[in-house]
Amino acid sequence: MNIRDSHEYEISTQIKDQELVKQRRRQIVDCAVKLFIKQGYHKTSTRQLTKEIGISTGTLYEYISTKVDVLYLVCRAIYTDVEASMKNVHFTSEDGRKVLKEIVREYFLVCDRLSDHYLLLYQVTHFLPTNFQQRILAAELEITRLFLDAIERLEKEGKLDLDTDTINFIGHTISVLGHTWAFRRWYFAKHYTIEQYIEKQTEFILGFLSADTVIA
Repeated sequence: MNIRDSHEYEISTQIKDQELVKQRRRQIVDCAVKLFIKQGYHKTSTRQLTKEIGISTGTLYEYISTKVDVLYLVCRAIYTDVEASMKNVHFTSEDGRKVLKEIVREYFLVCDRLSDHYLLLYQVTHFLPTNFQQRILAAELEITRLFLDAIERLEKEGKLDLDTDTINFIGHTISVLGHTWAFRRWYFAKHYTIEQYIEKQTEFILGFLSADTVIA
């Protein structure tokens, strides 16, 4: 998977050092999430944001052009982190079922780590310009594609007998189940650790798959 912004979506910066840009924008994102969740995107001023980050307004605008850029960076950070996390999955395993379980585990772990980001994502995505919204949705579909690829691999191995619509349904369901930890963390975290949640949801997913055919 490669969730990268093409030039038409790139946010302009005056800084040449790309590693510095990456580090500073990560700091901007983390601080923005705290403020946006606490008081809302529209009620958060640029001055409040720069105070939280610990930089001047002038410095902030060396890394972004508008406040909307900050919002987009927050939304995009989720998918960048998911991509980085998924690199840990051993896709070369000969066991398709193991690959699917590892993908689900890595995905749920990053959903746990970015729970606040996901909550904010669903609250504010509609404030983004259409081109940014389309990019976010495309990134979401790229992540779902990972689950679809793993399920289709089981199909090719002869361990499943599902039609395309059912495979798509299951892939998108896995994506939503990861988000569910963030949405209902207020309940689940009182009763389960994230590892227990992953175990139960993985059993559910594999059980749903085996409803049509037995996974060897």
